[in-house]
Amino acid sequence: MRFLLLFQSVCLALITAPIALAEGDSTTSDDNSVLPVVSAVPNTAAFRDNRPATTVKEWLAQMEAAIVRVTNVKVDRTDTSIDITLETAEGKPLQVDATKFRSEGNSLIADIPNAVLALPTGQAFTAENPTADIATVQVSQLDAANIRVSVTGNTALPKTEVTLKTGDLAYSLNPEAEEPDEEIVVTGEGQRGYRVPNASTATKTDTPLRDIPQSIQVIPQEVLRDQNITRVEDALRNVSGVTPTIPSGSTPFSGYTIRGFTTSDFSNNVLRDGLQDPRGLSATRLTNIERIELLRGPASVLFGSGNPGATINLITKKPLSDPFYEISASVGSYDFYQGAIDLSGPLNDSKSVLYRLNASYSDAGSSRDFVGIRNIVVVPVLSWAISKSTNLTLQGEFNDVDNVYEAGQPAVGTVLPNPNGRIARNFYAGEPNSKFYLSVSRVGYRLDHSFSENWSLRNAFQATLYREFRSNTIFPTSLASNNRTLNRTYQDSPYEENSYNFITDIIGKFSTGSVNHQLVFGVNLNRIDLFNFTRPTGTAAPLDLFNPVYGRSPLSPKVPTFDRPALTDSLGVYIQDQVELAENLKLLLGVRFDTFKQTANDRIANRELDNSGDAFSPRVGIVYQPVPPISLYASYSRSFTPPSVTAIAFDGGIFQPERGEQYEVGVKADLSNRLSATLAFYDLTRSNVLATDNRLGIPPGFSIQTGEQRSRGIELNLAGEILPGWNIIAGYSYNDARITKDTTLAIDNRLNNAPENTFNLWTTYEIQQGALQGLEFGLGFFFVGERQGDLANTFQVPSYFRTDASISYKRGQFRAALNFRNLFDVEYFESALSRVRLYPGDPFTVQATVGWQF
Repeated sequence: MRFLLLFQSVCLALITAPIALAEGDSTTSDDNSVLPVVSAVPNTAAFRDNRPATTVKEWLAQMEAAIVRVTNVKVDRTDTSIDITLETAEGKPLQVDATKFRSEGNSLIADIPNAVLALPTGQAFTAENPTADIATVQVSQLDAANIRVSVTGNTALPKTEVTLKTGDLAYSLNPEAEEPDEEIVVTGEGQRGYRVPNASTATKTDTPLRDIPQSIQVIPQEVLRDQNITRVEDALRNVSGVTPTIPSGSTPFSGYTIRGFTTSDFSNNVLRDGLQDPRGLSATRLTNIERIELLRGPASVLFGSGNPGATINLITKKPLSDPFYEISASVGSYDFYQGAIDLSGPLNDSKSVLYRLNASYSDAGSSRDFVGIRNIVVVPVLSWAISKSTNLTLQGEFNDVDNVYEAGQPAVGTVLPNPNGRIARNFYAGEPNSKFYLSVSRVGYRLDHSFSENWSLRNAFQATLYREFRSNTIFPTSLASNNRTLNRTYQDSPYEENSYNFITDIIGKFSTGSVNHQLVFGVNLNRIDLFNFTRPTGTAAPLDLFNPVYGRSPLSPKVPTFDRPALTDSLGVYIQDQVELAENLKLLLGVRFDTFKQTANDRIANRELDNSGDAFSPRVGIVYQPVPPISLYASYSRSFTPPSVTAIAFDGGIFQPERGEQYEVGVKADLSNRLSATLAFYDLTRSNVLATDNRLGIPPGFSIQTGEQRSRGIELNLAGEILPGWNIIAGYSYNDARITKDTTLAIDNRLNNAPENTFNLWTTYEIQQGALQGLEFGLGFFFVGERQGDLANTFQVPSYFRTDASISYKRGQFRAALNFRNLFDVEYFESALSRVRLYPGDPFTVQATVGWQF
């Protein structure tokens, strides 16, 4: 009850705040004409006249009254612009939402709801060749209650200024025409600023965030650039409730706790352009990443197996139709060096064949002795517009990593007292020759074909080739009773895996009466072939924490402890319907069926391991918008994860897939046309968790499927532009994640690496005019609360508060920046993998970057 009361109170606050801010929301120019206003919030009087219906009769009456007749269309031309004027019966206002304006192929498109064409000719309006670069201007009836305005260029998007006028309002259809004085950094996705209004991860369609009944957050290119981010884990600090489980910068891997549950390289929660990539975080640099979309909660209905915490979608940079060239260089603390290039443009005169090449080289040390990492990334992309309705994109990617592996530090002597003293901040628990080599290569294609204006096909394939080799890689195992001798093992192990992902989606729009639908039907085939996985292990010489001596001979030779190649095949079939019952009432319905088969050959035990199963994953959500800027939503979704082939039941039975189940309610608010907020409440349960089988008479090494974990919490996110030049991205999260069933661990124990409270804020201000125009200052605060270091809750990792800052200057094609991380040199620990493997955060560091576009 208190949960519902709190939710209702916040809903009321978010509804009334934009209404109070609505007065004075429009702006006039010197000639008293109205400038473009996106998503203008209605004033109080308008809200009273359009209050939500309380009965079916009122609702039907409001729908009928809301339909506006467009009686005339005019096109006025100049040498550099055209104005499209829509005249309505009795001068009634049209419900124009400029946040939904978009481009498709060579066309600028604006869909206008609750409107019908009533032209004297009785036909759709068409104007041919109004300017040199525009082929047609068309206003047509899209369906029973929506009209479409489309402006189609001859060979590319029109460069002519296109303005849509209705009544006293004017809207720009050009993606970058609203602020001609602002310097635009073009990277291929067309998004600008910290607020991104649309995303594709949640629905596989380009959908406004406010129409999605689930919490989703986007980290755009501008945030990545302003913070000078090169790795995914640093980018995700800007997402509320996300904490790392693997240290940043010192290993080729990444891992996170999101809503209490872990997402890592070994889970299926990472996508690359919407395709599931089981190695999506391994060796990943942001060289070719345009933005990051994070969908919280289960997402199996569209993407198949994965844990229920969240899904991370890495959106890559696409080829550009106009030449674009950029070079940049960075240097920083602890011998950090990086160089990068970004080249793009057309390969022929008609611009039907485009290319993009991103490449980078980085070499970095660490605040820990001996640790370092070198990374090479090369990403070529080729796009071919085969026809006006068909486009083919080919993409390759090569990542190579050479790393001295980070072994971590013990809890005793860092976060727990040690009678021998405190372990040095730069202490390294491995060996100087603890090498870790990794290469990840990807190759794939995407084919898009439009059958008509409303129906299209998307087919994509990606192969990922993963190669990992460990040479004398050290892992701490325990701390001796004297609290200073660290026991260790060492490994020389190859891990070689190929994965293949193939999807075909059919996307269509249609209407059933006055109800609009957007349908996605898809088939997904996936194979993961782990063909070489051996792990010979030996006992390394122990290490004195306070007087380390490296290079001593191991205590025992390596012996095989693991040799188990495995093959996993899966097939998924899914269907999703985005239903628009009314302009302010939307449903999201989806269901997926998956079947999988796993086989493994345990060569040491000389036995075959087989498992198979299937799972249904539904999702249902509703969005209600009492006024256009406010969305109230609720959703239910499920996920599944196949059990590990290494888990064995004593009775020889088959384990069921691990399941996730989430209930979520929330509020999304467009506080202005450039500032948005989301408040979410969730209740998430993870069941069928494998646990150790401790029943009487059961020998060691067997598992039982009785585990359950529950996560409940609140998240608040804010992103966008407060005032011209002043941007912000911020979030707060409260999470209560606990064990609810287990055979070994205590019930009600907290999940490890899952803090109750986290807070993040990053804000920048750029001087807009005068001699210092282009000078920008940034400031960031990141708080992570106290969290448990292991599931047994035997120790805690302390909270920390980190401060970052930046200063940059851009003028024309040149940009220079200084980024300061951990400004006050706070000593903290990012994560803990065990009682002897805690990972310290970096001390104060400085990074300088210069870049040039030409």
